[in-house]
Amino acid sequence: MAAEDLEWERSKISNQDLNMMKKLGLMKKEDAIRFPSEESYPNPPMEYRVSFVDHLIRGLSAPIHDFLRGLLFVYGIQLHQLTPNSILHISIFITLCECFLGVPPNWALWKRIFLLRRNASRNATYNIGGVVICVRTDVDYFDVKFPDSVQGWRKKWLYIHEESANSVEHNIIPFDGNAKIQRRRSWDAEASEEEKKATEALMSRIHQLQNTRGKELSGVQITAYFLRIRVQPLQARKNPLWTYAGGNDANRLSSDLSAKDLEKLIRRISRLNKKDPVPSSCRVEPYSSANPLPENHPTMASLPPLPEDGEVEEQAIVAEDNQAQTNQGFDLENPVNDPLLDALSYLELHGSEIREGVSNASAGLSTLFPLPEEEEPSTFLALAKASIHREDLEFEDAPENMKVLGKHCCPGC
Repeated sequence: MAAEDLEWERSKISNQDLNMMKKLGLMKKEDAIRFPSEESYPNPPMEYRVSFVDHLIRGLSAPIHDFLRGLLFVYGIQLHQLTPNSILHISIFITLCECFLGVPPNWALWKRIFLLRRNASRNATYNIGGVVICVRTDVDYFDVKFPDSVQGWRKKWLYIHEESANSVEHNIIPFDGNAKIQRRRSWDAEASEEEKKATEALMSRIHQLQNTRGKELSGVQITAYFLRIRVQPLQARKNPLWTYAGGNDANRLSSDLSAKDLEKLIRRISRLNKKDPVPSSCRVEPYSSANPLPENHPTMASLPPLPEDGEVEEQAIVAEDNQAQTNQGFDLENPVNDPLLDALSYLELHGSEIREGVSNASAGLSTLFPLPEEEEPSTFLALAKASIHREDLEFEDAPENMKVLGKHCCPGC
């Protein structure tokens, strides 16, 4: 049996999860969800796809939004390979675009903010949740307050009904548990200069939303908003969220949640503790039918390429030897009592920038780990070797210029 098959086990969905999904309207249609019986490996019925409870409660429903369809296509991944926190990143981004920027989810803007990384620990790499969406380290974006870990989410899998438009073969591609996760150029692809220029006003608006005194918008506020209005951001919808019409809106899946259920759900998918207040509203009024877009507001449509558009250059797979030389992801999980790892866990060493990064790291750590007066280390591992014995770091199998994921990555595992 392949290693990735061993990650799957019999699904264990609690009554509490079932009740929450019912309240969220996720089971309103009789055939919307099917639950596995005795199988320990997914075998979805015809026209069904594999998903997870923790994906659905973070804004995923079928049929999926074209933005998500294109994202999966360009990145060359399947839904089950994204962590719950990555799903929430996409939900927040779509809500941000439609409700607070007044534009459809913009692919060029997405590329300015996000990149993908492989989800791994020292002892394992994952296929289920094997990819994480991260905020680029040079971007000032909302603090979403992800939980450090989403416990047990891989065990709560189910089948969702795949609904396709007549013009496309599949809305969600069929489940393939044997498909390997392969790094592609698109994972790191940046916006072009033309795209940066076209989205500069949107980036400025995001900065304004974050920093206007007394009206600061937060990631938790955005999350609470889409949960409160009962619209799934990642579902294909008849109308954008800036036309949201309240209780009678056609996109709503259910009636309002009780204040208790809403608070419980928000705390579940964030790291708010019992002392942190749950936002009851947004400090910035979202666009809706009651707060319409200004006249002549630019739409700035920019979707990622879709499967029916054919292959795109960004999909090219990065050769393994090239991965090792550039930016292969490696997630250091919970380094304990290790000052070197603690200090370096927020550094990002990447491609041509590696020497500058190592130089800065050397200077910053000189008081803790004085380096011998020799040639400056040219890689992360060389720096680690110079600072502390290699065996202590357990990096025997790590690539020479390993990339350490920073605080903007979402573990979700």
